[in-house]
Amino acid sequence: MASAAGGRMLYIETADRPGLLLEIIKIIADTNIDVESAEIDTEGLVAKDKFHVLINCLRYYIRRPETDEDSY
Repeated sequence: MASAAGGRMLYIETADRPGLLLEIIKIIADTNIDVESAEIDTEGLVAKDKFHVLINCLRYYIRRPETDEDSY
């Protein structure tokens, strides 16, 4: 399956463990990556995930640390 114009492939290959896919999805959501589709696979103890993503939506940002209003 080919990605649409402007799309890229994000490959993740790592040791599989409980909660891994949820952690990957949280990171993708936190970095504002748009996922067009995904192919999720596990071979033995290795997770091999492929995400078709749009690069024009990548936005890098800096989170401000949470600060109590009383501290400033």
